[in-house]
Amino acid sequence: MELNSYQQEAFNYQRPNIEKFGKKNWMWTIFFLLWIAVGGYALYLQIAKGHSVTGMRDNVVWGLFIVNFIFFIGLSYAGAIISGLLHLFHVPWGKPIIRLAQIMTVVSVIVGPIFILLCIGRLDRLHHLFIYPRLQSPMTWDVLAILTYLVGSVLFLYMALIKDFAVYRDAKLNIPKWRQKLYKILAIGYRGGASQKRHLIISQNLLAIIIIPLSIMVSSILSWVFGMTLRPGWHSTIFGPYFVLGALYSGTGVLIVAMWGYRKMYNLKDYFTDKHFKNLGYCMMVLAAGYGYFTFSEYFTSWFGSAKWDSDVINKLFNTAEYGWWTFGANVLGILLPILIVALPQTRKPKWITLAAFLMVFALWVKRYLIIVPTLETPALPMQDIRMEYVKYTATWPEWALTFAGIATFLLCFTLFSKFVTVVPVSDLEDSNQVTKSEAKTEVEKR
Repeated sequence: MELNSYQQEAFNYQRPNIEKFGKKNWMWTIFFLLWIAVGGYALYLQIAKGHSVTGMRDNVVWGLFIVNFIFFIGLSYAGAIISGLLHLFHVPWGKPIIRLAQIMTVVSVIVGPIFILLCIGRLDRLHHLFIYPRLQSPMTWDVLAILTYLVGSVLFLYMALIKDFAVYRDAKLNIPKWRQKLYKILAIGYRGGASQKRHLIISQNLLAIIIIPLSIMVSSILSWVFGMTLRPGWHSTIFGPYFVLGALYSGTGVLIVAMWGYRKMYNLKDYFTDKHFKNLGYCMMVLAAGYGYFTFSEYFTSWFGSAKWDSDVINKLFNTAEYGWWTFGANVLGILLPILIVALPQTRKPKWITLAAFLMVFALWVKRYLIIVPTLETPALPMQDIRMEYVKYTATWPEWALTFAGIATFLLCFTLFSKFVTVVPVSDLEDSNQVTKSEAKTEVEKR
């Protein structure tokens, strides 16, 4: 597999990262595994003692687990849409970040559904979802859609990696023999011939064309799990586009944070440049404005309608004695702060954009929590049991332990991926200086 001088330089620069694991990587891996072990113990308690170890009760039947599921699945949809658009439109500056978006897609769609399994009281009946499905149920739509999407996202990532697998195969890396054999198998005989290139490009384009609308449809189906009910705060016609936009928004934030983390850890400043942060920052700002508009529409229509049940939920969200500070903080950190930081030239820098992205991602997780819990705490019928744990939902330590275990699994997968493949794609990488010259030449020709 032949590379040009710029691609060869990029590969040589990243080569040590996949040849050696390093002390820092071992430390992070052990740290993540410890959190996963704590989560494993919490899962054992949940299986042994039942859902009574969680804060979920008869009314609030969903809690942190569903919040985490929506959050991670949203990241996956965002990664697929971003990587698909960057690939189809051949965005030159987007080449280095396509792989990060694709990895985020696959890892999130694996981690997210795990939290659904944690909500199931009878795991021994899990296969009934496939043997006795109810096509009228949005839950069945969600299962089928996510499985289809998982296959598509894995194929999309694999197709993008084939060229690089061929590079690793021919590079005579200082790695164990089993990894050399694995790279050879995964390269499927790719040598860079004209016919192979053509077939690979066609396959990638078709997958990108399929994965983008598939992500939008699957995200919409997830929103219908809530929107098809008659509960206040859920029964809304804007929930489909609201979920899609929210997924794209949070996914852009995670992509910025991941880019900053890899840039610091592996010194990839020449590949994840300030231009990448600014461009993704602009995308984040536009998405923040759109998400803010949808959020305002959601709150305003429910408040103005003055229906009693809707009013009860709105009062919970804006009452400072209940969720008012949560709502205020989520909207300030999740909508206003990213817009202000990116809009001002003084703060339009990688570290500030990354900070805004990190806070925004946390705020959007809180926003998912505010979508789920306040609604479930507002039943339509009078409650027969008024014990506080039945009225209010409070997450227990096993729920938090499993939540952090899921986050640790997500970060561990990112760590292991970066030691198995180069973080920045090698075979499709373009020299940023050459791209700049080409853009300048095109601009001159237009004039």
